[in-house]
Amino acid sequence: MKTDKSAWLVLAAWLLLMAFPFEAAAHIAGGQATGFWTGLEHPWSGLDHIVAMVAVGLWGAQLGMPALWVLPVVFPMLMSVGAMLGLLGIPVPGVEVGIAVSAVALGIMVLGEVRPGMVVAMLVVGFFAIFHGHAHGTELPAGQSGLLYSMGFILGTGCLHGVGILIGLVHYYPLGKGLLRLTGGCIAVMGLFFLWHAVT
Repeated sequence: MKTDKSAWLVLAAWLLLMAFPFEAAAHIAGGQATGFWTGLEHPWSGLDHIVAMVAVGLWGAQLGMPALWVLPVVFPMLMSVGAMLGLLGIPVPGVEVGIAVSAVALGIMVLGEVRPGMVVAMLVVGFFAIFHGHAHGTELPAGQSGLLYSMGFILGTGCLHGVGILIGLVHYYPLGKGLLRLTGGCIAVMGLFFLWHAVT
């Protein structure tokens, strides 16, 4: 049955994600963020980045075209702006809190299957992308290739969006809709944990 297949697809995707040795926060220590491969790995190294970026793909899948491809494009674009601010040493207040709230907000969007206008959805995704990007940018040590590192974390982010879109395809099955909304609820709860971690 199609519904059985969708349930197994969601389960398999989450098991794949859980197979990685995540930490609660994605921000690696200074001096480690060097080069393309480190940049590629960085978005996958912490659950706070992962759930937010996967949620972008989930939400895009729920909203359908053109959000399916627009949101995963907007996020890396605005994330690059945030990374540039970080590289230039321009502070953005509440970066850790913003990253945590992004998981809460995007999880709620998926949980409630919220369908705002395209511009509003882009603003929501783009706003939170700046916090994620700033975190990436500030962790690049002086003297290292910011270009290669940036290319790496943008590609890594795109892969996470792709995982979210693949999981989100279960939205087209009756049981999958419920599972997807449940996944959004789990992401929101995880975001609350990250938020608690960020403010304590």
